[in-house]
Amino acid sequence: MDVCKQVFVSGRVQGVFFRDSTQKMAHQLNLSGGVRNLRDGRVEVNVIGDARSVETLIKWLKIGPKFANVSTIEVIDCPVDSLVYNQKGRFEVWSTK
Repeated sequence: MDVCKQVFVSGRVQGVFFRDSTQKMAHQLNLSGGVRNLRDGRVEVNVIGDARSVETLIKWLKIGPKFANVSTIEVIDCPVDSLVYNQKGRFEVWSTK
């Protein structure tokens, strides 16, 4: 069963290949959605896919790539149809918001 999550990641998460690494992990897990930097220094991840795969990505987001230092993450449930970008397995790096 598919689930949708919006995740906000705080800490040293910009300028450390967080978005690219998240995209690679999402592709490995066959997840859809996107990732972007926020102007306040956080990273926003919007993801939809199999519940187990989404949970695996969230666990990875708590650690992040090698040079990241994640301090907190906030996970919000969202309706599965809320992501307009819902092409199976398509996960993009979006522009800063």
